Amino acid sequence: MDMTYIAVAFLLAACALGTAFGFAILGGKFLESCARQPEMAPTLQTKMFIIAGLLDAVPMIGVGISMYMLFA
Repeated sequence: MDMTYIAVAFLLAACALGTAFGFAILGGKFLESCARQPEMAPTLQTKMFIIAGLLDAVPMIGVGISMYMLFA
């Protein structure tokens, strides 16, 4: 059971780290795109929120898998 705790902790840490890097890159590219073409900002913002939602779904899958490993 000890190795399961380590695996769950590693999985959750990897999910959190990957999401943090993903949001940082997404936000940076969004700001860069808005600086280049300000008239496209509303369209880019809509697309950014769609991608942010998809990006946020990945760690939720990781949380689900880790809870399954922990309690099953």
